[in-house]
Amino acid sequence: MHARLAQYPLVEIEPIWLVMGGRGAGKTRLGAEWVNALVRGLPPFARHRYGRIALIGETLGDVREVMVDGPSGIMAVGHGTRPRFEPSRKRVVWDNGAVAQIFSSEDPDSLRGPQFDAAWCDEVAKWKHAQECYDMLQFGLRLGERPLQLLTTTPKPVPLIRRLVKAAGVTLTTMPTIDNANNLAAGFMTAIKERYGDTRLGRQELDGELIEDRPDALWSREQLEAVCGHNRSGQFRRIVVAVDPPASSGKNSDACGLVVAGIDEAGIGWVIEDATMQAARPEAWAARAVALYHAHEADQIVAEVNQGGEMVASVIRTVDRAVPVKPVRASRGKFTRAEPVAALYAQGRVRHARRMRELEDEMCDLGRDGLSGGRSPDRVDALVWALSELMLGQAGLPRVRGV
Repeated sequence: MHARLAQYPLVEIEPIWLVMGGRGAGKTRLGAEWVNALVRGLPPFARHRYGRIALIGETLGDVREVMVDGPSGIMAVGHGTRPRFEPSRKRVVWDNGAVAQIFSSEDPDSLRGPQFDAAWCDEVAKWKHAQECYDMLQFGLRLGERPLQLLTTTPKPVPLIRRLVKAAGVTLTTMPTIDNANNLAAGFMTAIKERYGDTRLGRQELDGELIEDRPDALWSREQLEAVCGHNRSGQFRRIVVAVDPPASSGKNSDACGLVVAGIDEAGIGWVIEDATMQAARPEAWAARAVALYHAHEADQIVAEVNQGGEMVASVIRTVDRAVPVKPVRASRGKFTRAEPVAALYAQGRVRHARRMRELEDEMCDLGRDGLSGGRSPDRVDALVWALSELMLGQAGLPRVRGV
């Protein structure tokens, strides 16, 4: 009666169900209801009754206070006859004979010996000995017709979670906190989104996103967190709109990178807007670039011409002949071109006017072999052209002296 679709799958899921959710998204309630359904053999979670279940949390205290005795725990949702909690024996017992034993991630060896037909693992990303504990559990899941595992956690890019997200035989469900707003305190979502919305912490703790740092990337999440939230004082000395046009047109073409940036009186570069768009025809991205030029009262449009040559400037001028267009041509690879700009960030000489999630994701995913999955770094390319024009000379030296 109260479950959301994410908590109540209508199709059969894999034997391992990984649920990554924000704080207050309903992960604990899901785990407790799932255990109750398995014990009673209730669909859609179970085809038959399960009788030997492992309950694993970060500590034994977490298992007791959250998974068992918490306001959304097993004892609170025990429909009909409540199970008995026997803390001295570290177990929960149902009248039909089903038993759930509790374990701590601090002691993986405690999972040697016992055997189970199901396991609920809570806050796996926080486990002390995550891989060792998870491995020991797998050896113990050897009872019944179809052993099942439910892993509920607020995501963190720890090795075990990264591996499970990509593994076969795993159903992944993401539950943002906002979906459960009706069951949270009035005003909570407004206050928490205002403070943490679109930050790395907010995306992890509220949206349930797995935010990873690529080891060989030029930028890190921590670094980008530091460049946002600053107040600009004074006027911009110069503003440019940078365009990284797609190599082809059509609905399956790459996106057109469009970034607006400026430099202030103190020589600090500001990324003002990421307006990157998917455009089937060149006229569409050209019109958007010109609109950005006028909206931000820019000094010029900087456009890469490696792919389109003179056509790039020509198509922009078909929209507005008066707009000054500076063609730029890449003579080095994307990573090499981006390195001097990344150095500006490391020196504290660049700020972001606001959070730009998609741009930040690309920046933290740009390694020597490009973006993961072979995608084109359209947003980063436009960013690099904009800041290079404003802050770097031809040899990669600062144009703004005394900063």
